[in-house]
Amino acid sequence: MDTQVPSVTLNNGVEMPILGLGVFQIPPEETERAVATALEVGYRLIDTAASYGNEEAVGRALRTSGIPRDELFITTKLWIQNPGEANAKRAFEGSLGRLGLDHVDLYLIHQPLGDYYSFWRAMEQLYAEGLTRAIGVSNFYADRLVDLVEHNEVTPAVNQNETHPFFQRQADQELMRTLGVQRPGGASPRAETTSSVTRL
Repeated sequence: MDTQVPSVTLNNGVEMPILGLGVFQIPPEETERAVATALEVGYRLIDTAASYGNEEAVGRALRTSGIPRDELFITTKLWIQNPGEANAKRAFEGSLGRLGLDHVDLYLIHQPLGDYYSFWRAMEQLYAEGLTRAIGVSNFYADRLVDLVEHNEVTPAVNQNETHPFFQRQADQELMRTLGVQRPGGASPRAETTSSVTRL
């Protein structure tokens, strides 16, 4: 695989590869090998989440890869069980610790449930502090996405959601284009990986 994977420019100017590996449903004991193999063949975007339970394994693979950090694009997601800005910041710190990183490239709210406004306020602060290069959401339908955009300072860079040949979401895609939100989407009906994120 050519390591020169095409990229897309997010609404804040950050370049994101359009092809990557998602580790949803990969058991932690298999994740390190899967990520290491993906990196060896040229993948540079790795997509994980706190709720996947495999951030530590992703971190180990990143550390042993020998690939400079600035050549990687690491996405993880905030789970929704503990609302509030302080809890969101603690959850982010936990993800950074498990990944063994000092920043991530993209941090997402995993689902539009609970007090996601408090999550977003915390994420705006993390973004302002340079702890994440971009922030976004996952699994947001149009009404929730528009509401978030209209009532906050930072527009999500990404809305990661399920999209595949049998569920193309054309109206959602057009709305996101209008809002300037990138739409990587799930590659299969049951996976939360992006359309740019594949499984080995």
